[in-house]
Amino acid sequence: MKTIALFGGSFDPPHAGHEAVVNALQKLDYIDKIVIMPTFLNPFKTKAHAPSQLRLEWLKCIFSDNKKVVIDSYEVREEKKVPSVESVLYLLQKYDKIFLVIGADNLKTLKKWHRYDELKELVSFIVASREEIDIPKEFTKIKVDVDISSSILRKKIDKTKLTKKCAEEIAQYYKETDAK
Repeated sequence: MKTIALFGGSFDPPHAGHEAVVNALQKLDYIDKIVIMPTFLNPFKTKAHAPSQLRLEWLKCIFSDNKKVVIDSYEVREEKKVPSVESVLYLLQKYDKIFLVIGADNLKTLKKWHRYDELKELVSFIVASREEIDIPKEFTKIKVDVDISSSILRKKIDKTKLTKKCAEEIAQYYKETDAK
């Protein structure tokens, strides 16, 4: 049986918090692979700051040495907003069981996600702790002790909060686009 953890998101920019989530997922012995799937455009946002293809390449660079991680370009190839349920249905063609990884900050709007009732029947949720948000017992919780927000990082890029691989390139991109 192939069991995966699907970790999707904008990754705009990818940072040490994302890496910490992957590290926590690797400790779960029932997860065979971690599939990281960057969005073309987050369904809850109107724009991305870095192009989807560039965010995809950064993730490939960051996790290139990790044999347990697969970077999947499905949503980027679709070139549109893709709800999580559609990505899950796509992955169920290849994998038997999917754990969908979300940050605790998503819990308050989870029931508003596109086709949520269908989604919750297809996956088990793993929730990454964040900002002292209480995680209900029906969810698997992973502890992530890195307090970083992509939106705050975009406003004030801090290389120490980026993953070591690609940090210079990522920082340079956001500094240049901020200057425009």
